[in-house]
Amino acid sequence: MPGAAGGSRSFVDRTSRGARGRLTARPSAGTSSAAGARGPGVHPLGLGAGRDGLVLVPAAAAAAAGEPRPLVVSLHGAGGTGAQMIDLLEASASRRGLFVLAPDSRGRTWDVIAGGGYAPDVEFIDDALAAVFAAYPVSPAAISGFSDGASYALSLGLANGDLFGHVLAWSPGFSAPGTQVGSPRVFVSHGTADRVLPIERCSRRIVPLLRAEGYDVVYREFDGGHVVPPEQIEAALDLLPGTG
Repeated sequence: MPGAAGGSRSFVDRTSRGARGRLTARPSAGTSSAAGARGPGVHPLGLGAGRDGLVLVPAAAAAAAGEPRPLVVSLHGAGGTGAQMIDLLEASASRRGLFVLAPDSRGRTWDVIAGGGYAPDVEFIDDALAAVFAAYPVSPAAISGFSDGASYALSLGLANGDLFGHVLAWSPGFSAPGTQVGSPRVFVSHGTADRVLPIERCSRRIVPLLRAEGYDVVYREFDGGHVVPPEQIEAALDLLPGTG
């Protein structure tokens, strides 16, 4: 979406934004067929050289005549790209009429996981959201992810509960929000035979802590390894209002 204007933002400097994991982009009121918008399909963001990301525009967006459609941000695992999350979600999202924003991390994995604190990835996701908000009539519904992306989705989702109503985490390793804002509903699934991020020291620790902090958590374990079974995608997306 080269050339798309930024969405509305509160006045928060980039240093503060990165340090706390806060996203400042917000949907633009009345956006309809804005500059940078494209028709149904999967399109590059056009915001980064080398590592960029994708946006899935569902066919339902054209039929909705400007009515906002739900947007799911989806974050890949270590060493991956946004294309992997589009591959996972495209069929379900298209059927449900969901937009999917799948950015690439700036490095091999997401900034806070790589040990650099919140900064470049928060800024890139914020800029990607601003571009999508400016180009399409969308309403942010969830932030999601798999593996390292699930850990990052949990971290950013809890820090931005005023933007995302749901956090969908498939096989997360941890949650490390820079701050906690709002009370998003959380979905977590994890394979009992996961050898990459073992369930005993990951989700079976994360979920009780989230519940103790008052979050509404839907938790599903399944027989399997470090994967995202289709039924866990469906179960997660079923939680989003108006997308069943």
